[in-house]
Amino acid sequence: MEALRKNHIKILPANLAKKLIIIIIFMFVFDFSLFSMPALASEIEDSSNISIDNSNQININNHLPENSTGEVKSSNYYQVTAYNSEIYQTDDSPCITANGFNVCEHGLEDTVAANFLPFGAKIRMPDIYGDKIFIVRDRMNARYNNKIDIWMQEKQAAKNFGIKIIKVEIIE
Repeated sequence: MEALRKNHIKILPANLAKKLIIIIIFMFVFDFSLFSMPALASEIEDSSNISIDNSNQININNHLPENSTGEVKSSNYYQVTAYNSEIYQTDDSPCITANGFNVCEHGLEDTVAANFLPFGAKIRMPDIYGDKIFIVRDRMNARYNNKIDIWMQEKQAAKNFGIKIIKVEIIE
């Protein structure tokens, strides 16, 4: 048995391994405390912009959102990025969102993409945009389930926005 102990190879010294374990545990705890789970889409009911007829087709009333203060249903911090209507950032119909809304014709930067919220859900980002209300009209790649992407007209504006961790309020 002693011969086996003498011949094994140490990958990491014990003190370095302990430090790595402590760092990993700290990162895990920090990640869950800062980026907790988002509200479930089933918890959000906003029927003012979405209706489903008997043929199971979704009809979306794409009228302009009101920039008024609504009741906050929930809030959390999310990673927020920006995109624009370019084929390499979208699909082969860059102006048409996943719910069929034409952002290029609409021309207002009030559309967001989010996979964890239903179409028509209204959100606010008060730390950056004050009381401006955004509407979920688009989806992101399936791997992005806790992120929000704001549609912007100008490519440079989207690049300048970068990646931010922002408090997002889900409006009733």
